[in-house]
Amino acid sequence: MSDVVTSLTPIPVDGLKELGEKNRDNPADKTLTVKTVCEGKFRSLNFARDLSPFVIDEPPGLLGDNTAPNPSEIVLGAFGSCLAVGLQANAAARGISLTKLEITLEGDINITSTWGTGELAKPQIGFTDVRVKVDIDGNASKEELAEMVAHANDWSPVSATLRNPMPVAVEMV
Repeated sequence: MSDVVTSLTPIPVDGLKELGEKNRDNPADKTLTVKTVCEGKFRSLNFARDLSPFVIDEPPGLLGDNTAPNPSEIVLGAFGSCLAVGLQANAAARGISLTKLEITLEGDINITSTWGTGELAKPQIGFTDVRVKVDIDGNASKEELAEMVAHANDWSPVSATLRNPMPVAVEMV
């Protein structure tokens, strides 16, 4: 077995500094847009920017065809990816080379209402508990890495979205 440790591809520090300065000089909220198009059953295509669509489906146990993650799994994936972005950026800003970054997320979700079609009573809908385990290593102490994980969670837009109530408007067009 080799003792060679390969660093993950780092974020360019000069680009990170330039982006930070740009956002400090011109603070503004951004608007993100995704268009969801149902293909049939529970499978849908989601279009973001000019990228190829990403697919969302349900597993067979929820009457889907199991062709892609379901919406709740996508939320967990978005959270994990957001933490990974924050950790990579903070590692670069602190001069830390990461050699491993794996994030495992589990979420408890109440599905007894069957999307409102089999309502018994309105239970707490959505995730009731989310657990995240970050397996991270690099040229920093365990304490520095733990502080960086906590910092990334504090500053993660997806983590904040899950933690904080916000107005959501849904209307028919």
